[in-house]
Amino acid sequence: MTSTDSAQQSAKAPAKAPAKDPWDLPDVSGLVVGVLGGTGPQGKGLAYRLAKAGQKVIIGSRAAERAQAAAGELGHGIEGADNAETAGRSDIVIVAVPWEGHGETLESLREELAGKLVVDCVNPLGFDKQGAYALEPEEGSAAQQAAALLPDSRVTAAFHHLSAVLLQDPEIDEIDTDVMVLGEVRADVEIVQALAGRIPGMRGVFAGRLRNAHQVESLVANLISVNRRYKAHAGLRVTDV
Repeated sequence: MTSTDSAQQSAKAPAKAPAKDPWDLPDVSGLVVGVLGGTGPQGKGLAYRLAKAGQKVIIGSRAAERAQAAAGELGHGIEGADNAETAGRSDIVIVAVPWEGHGETLESLREELAGKLVVDCVNPLGFDKQGAYALEPEEGSAAQQAAALLPDSRVTAAFHHLSAVLLQDPEIDEIDTDVMVLGEVRADVEIVQALAGRIPGMRGVFAGRLRNAHQVESLVANLISVNRRYKAHAGLRVTDV
């Protein structure tokens, strides 16, 4: 092949697209966020922070009246409904239910959650005299259990390492922490990263596929130990990204 032929082939080859900026995240401000388990500490805290940031939020509970009462306490336009209505009306559904009821709740909402982006933030933990310790679900993690139970949903995992105390404290303007986000589809992960970034001080960081969710969920047991020793509300920061 002559140098002329090589030059002609190079000229015909399409230019390689520049690499996508990993921090170029979508606008999620118009999406409705539902929080299952929205009357518990973690769910209420996330609902409060997202609504305060301008997100439309619905909190769900097994009893609509309980969800409505909690929504009234939180303000910021938050609505309350039963879990089925919350799932049906939301674009993104955060699962913040207790681990003990995780599988049963999701299985009962399979139809309502079909086609939805589901964000599982449940941490399977046990407690004994030595403190908190990680449990390992049969599927590998709470997030993987969610994916198995919700085959028609887009399951991600995030918001595991947040202090419910800090989230609910109206005197705190910023939550200084990173959120590890895991999922199978990069576009879905980026939506969740962007949602985390709506909360001042918070940043969503891609942390791998759902098969890596177990160690992320398990790390909460270590943070509980940190908090007890240092009387703190510890979070995480990922350096150099």
